[in-house]
Amino acid sequence: MPAKDTPRRHLSTSPFKPPPPAPPVERFSVNDQVTHDRYGLGVVIAVEDEVAVFVDFGSRQERLTTPFNKLYKL
Repeated sequence: MPAKDTPRRHLSTSPFKPPPPAPPVERFSVNDQVTHDRYGLGVVIAVEDEVAVFVDFGSRQERLTTPFNKLYKL
């Protein structure tokens, strides 16, 4: 069977706890100072319609796409 993109619904009679809600997607804007687990400290230089951000890490510039798992705003 192919995997479905929709999450499974939780039955009220289930003995298991429902899954936690998904955390909100972090929003970045130009000139935000950020840190990344791999690249270190950087500054957001451009934002692509909440799909990706361009970050200047000093020695390199990277395009990071959502979800921003390793990118944190300072």
